[in-house]
Amino acid sequence: MKELISIPELCEECSKCERNCPQNAIRVVNGVPIFCLHCSPDRAPCLKVCPEGAIEEIDGAIIVDEDRCIGCGLCRDACPIGAININESGVAKKCDLCIDQEEPICVLSCPTNALKMDSKDLLYDKRDKLAKELEKIKMIMKY
Repeated sequence: MKELISIPELCEECSKCERNCPQNAIRVVNGVPIFCLHCSPDRAPCLKVCPEGAIEEIDGAIIVDEDRCIGCGLCRDACPIGAININESGVAKKCDLCIDQEEPICVLSCPTNALKMDSKDLLYDKRDKLAKELEKIKMIMKY
């Protein structure tokens, strides 16, 4: 399953993720990157409310099929975090995790690694930080 994770304490509000997103689907508000959370299909409000079945789950990403979208805005209104917009062509637009790429452009654009593609990365970072702290404690205890 794909998942995009933000680490707000690393965000410097440079807005590179916003500028580089091909879907124009991420914004930074008070140092917090806001984007679609790609809810599980059984819980995704946008997917459930779409009258045309234009929203579907593909490889862990909740995607809008632009050819089927009628631009009614029900998905936009149902999204609890406001991650869906109706573009000037009347089509719903949201993060698609750059599904056709190996890694999302926002992740590649972030100079501080405030965006990660997998929570395992976050766990590994925390584990490594904890290991370093334990090493420091061991050194102190020897003296």
